[in-house]
This record gives sequence, structure tokens and C-alpha cells, in this order.
Amino acid sequence: TLFRSKGWITVIKEFPEKVKQLTQNMSDEQLDTPYRENGWTVRQVVHHCADSHINSFTRFKLALTEDKPVIKPYMENLWAELEDTKHLAIDSSLSILEGLHHRWTVLLESMTTEDYHRIFVHPEHNNEITLYTALATYDWHCNHHLGHIQLTLQK
Repeated sequence: TLFRSKGWITVIKEFPEKVKQLTQNMSDEQLDTPYRENGWTVRQVVHHCADSHINSFTRFKLALTEDKPVIKPYMENLWAELEDTKHLAIDSSLSILEGLHHRWTVLLESMTTEDYHRIFVHPEHNNEITLYTALATYDWHCNHHLGHIQLTLQK
């Protein structure tokens, strides 16, 4: 499993720079353009990634230091409608992603096979989620939202 996770760790490591490169020359109009009808704007996507990845990093730390912790879910759609997500410049979230992903990468690269089998519990469906699965999910999450930003650039 660790062999496969190395590619996922690379995605985590490179994500902030890829977001920065895609968004660095975007106007406010482009940042406020939804990637699809009734979808989030690029601005909301960038802030969402900072929010989501903070939560994920915290879940990793909880799972590594506690026995099957029950994590706190959050309402990402409602968070995306808050003032800081809808209207704030993306610089602060780019900075958060840069620092957070650096720390997250260091943590991920230090983890053993046993660590990746550690579990947290998501209370909505009482799901037990391994850190290996959580890492795979965030590999997908990074690529998913990079795709949304790229879609907007094609408009």
C-alpha cells in the first residue's frame, strides 16, 4: 500500500503550487465565475480546499494520536456561502494551502504501513475510515478541484 500512496503524497505535495499557477493571472471576474451552472466560483473552490484540507489534516493527526476518534463533520456547502469564502481574496487560502500541505507531506512521508491502517470514525454513517483511504480520497479531492479551476479557464 505504501508504494501506491507515494503518488498520492506527491499530489498532496504539489497541489498548492498547481492552484497558485492556475489562479495567479485570474481577474476578479474569473475568480467569481462558477465552473458550472449553479456550481461554486473559483474563489469558493480555493477557499473550500483550504477549509477541507485543514479538516483532513486534523483528522489525520487525531487518528494518529487517538484510538478510533470520532471526527467532527462540517457543512461544506454552508461554509462555502460564508463571507470569507465568497468574497475574500484567495491569497490567504493559498498561504494556508502552502503551509498546510508542506506539513501534511512531512507527516505523510513519516507514516508507517501500520499508521496508514489507523482509523477515524465518521459519525454520519458510523463509517470507519483508514488513513490510507483518507489519503486516496484527498488525492482525488485535489485533482477534482484542479479540474474545476481548469474548466473555468477554458470559458
